[in-house]
Amino acid sequence: MATELTRNFSIIAHIDHGKTTLSDRLLEFTKTISDREKQDQLLDAMDLEREKGITIKSHPVAMEYQAKDGKTYRLNLLDTPGHVDFSYEVARSLAACEGAILMIDAAQGVEAQTLANLHLAMDQNLVIIPVLNKIDLPAADVDKCKHQLEDILAIPAEEAIPASAKNGIGIEDILEAVVQRVPPPKEMDDDLLRASVFDSVYDAFRGVISYVRVFSGSIRKRQKIKLFAANKTYEVKECGVFTPKMLARDELIAGDVGYVIANMKSADEAKIGDTVTDATHSAPEPLPGYKEIQPMVFSGIYPVDSSDYEALKMAMAKLQINDAAFTYMSESSTALGFGFRCGFLGLLHMEIIQERLRREFNMDVISTYPSVIYKVTKTNGEEVVVDNPSFLPEPQEIEEIREPMVRCFIMIPGDFIGDVMALVMEKRGELTHTETMDETRVMLTCELPLSEILVDFNDRLKSMTRGYGSMDYEHADYRPAKMVKMDMLIAGEPVEAFSTIVHRDKAEGYGRALAVRLKDVIPQQLFVVAIQACIGGKIIASERISAMRKNVTAKCYGGDITRKRKLLEKQKKGKEKMKAFGKVSIPQEAFIKVLKSGD
Repeated sequence: MATELTRNFSIIAHIDHGKTTLSDRLLEFTKTISDREKQDQLLDAMDLEREKGITIKSHPVAMEYQAKDGKTYRLNLLDTPGHVDFSYEVARSLAACEGAILMIDAAQGVEAQTLANLHLAMDQNLVIIPVLNKIDLPAADVDKCKHQLEDILAIPAEEAIPASAKNGIGIEDILEAVVQRVPPPKEMDDDLLRASVFDSVYDAFRGVISYVRVFSGSIRKRQKIKLFAANKTYEVKECGVFTPKMLARDELIAGDVGYVIANMKSADEAKIGDTVTDATHSAPEPLPGYKEIQPMVFSGIYPVDSSDYEALKMAMAKLQINDAAFTYMSESSTALGFGFRCGFLGLLHMEIIQERLRREFNMDVISTYPSVIYKVTKTNGEEVVVDNPSFLPEPQEIEEIREPMVRCFIMIPGDFIGDVMALVMEKRGELTHTETMDETRVMLTCELPLSEILVDFNDRLKSMTRGYGSMDYEHADYRPAKMVKMDMLIAGEPVEAFSTIVHRDKAEGYGRALAVRLKDVIPQQLFVVAIQACIGGKIIASERISAMRKNVTAKCYGGDITRKRKLLEKQKKGKEKMKAFGKVSIPQEAFIKVLKSGD
């Protein structure tokens, strides 16, 4: 099909504003799928996506639509993930488009991620088509949403299309707007092949499948291609488009969105954002925008059964091909055996990877408490990067520790501003800016340490604002902080699995809570066991597990009390001797219980 009849667009929205439902309606209206193939959340292939109601992997699809002007257009829809953890994937998908449908829930209005995704689209100079979804709901307030469009997003209200993806209202208007407002792909002067890889998946039979948008030139079967970042040459085995199933084509031309299967076998080769070009007639430079994705959150993942180590290694290698942002490297722990130190984009990303390991590969895994990357300046001027407490230098060698900060945008109803500000202060954050969005809502801009928002920040924000609060964050700079390494001593021996880097002001509370949890799960010994949290040589929290006692006086009947006392003293000496030589063997179940309750 001619390039001027091609339209490439994406759908961006806050989580649960109806993005995937709209994709389903567009596929039905354009008869891309038959009635027999119909199902809800068609583009969400994973069970996990359906259950959580979020898009994890982006799914492109090509549709044919006969517009009111009589011409038939090819519409390439690039569905994008909605969560903040996947913002790089969203940015790469948007770079492959010329337009974006911005969906706003008519009952909820503009939310934090609506703004974040809109800024990503504007950075790519995309044409924005605003759609007010869910207008059929009793709580829908279309006029308020139109005011928000103009006041908050600076988009003319008359451009907004009222719709209901669930009931199919306004679908034709949206398709017509895409045809009329979104420009066709621009053609470059030369015919050299340039295609951007915006996603990749792994197929057990065919290897790596790269999703590409062709900007110039064409890709054909048996053509020799080169990837700029990997700097390797491959032969194209198959290329084609999505309908939404993969449909093989002889070639992909400029403006097309499709897939390429080459003889790629390794995860490191198919990088999101990389540029594909012809091996013999290469483009002089790659397309802009590519960057290496840096993980922000680290956690150890270990198999519960140590014999599953090799199987877990294979599972992680396959997951990494499907998810370029996920990194892993081998590590071992005296408590948990052999496992992996894994890097993630954020906490949701970590949760998804663990769930996929359990479901898709039947792996029974345990993860350690999530940590972030600290930058440490030593007294000799050397800078080291620390993502694991065991790698932190000794206190006397440390000049300064800097922790990663995030700039957090929190959108809440005005009634809850006091509670949310108290939460931000509790998490060592500071409020930098307050902006009134409309008569009921405000947006707070705060700076917080990344480590503080990892575990329960979003859950607490949702519960204290009755579900109306929404947040989005971006990574800010590193800032000096009073971070210390806290060790847990059990019977005087440090246990590496429970070591953590915490802020000095919060160390005591965290150490006391962990000591109480350990007291509940470590079995009783024949001698008293001390559980101590310590920083350097200073003990900041302590618990005791009392010894198991045998009733040594049971055989003693009659006679003087001194006979019983003599037996008890003898037992006491035995306990002291046992305490001096005894070792506490912590069963793996205890580690699993403590680490899981710490999630």
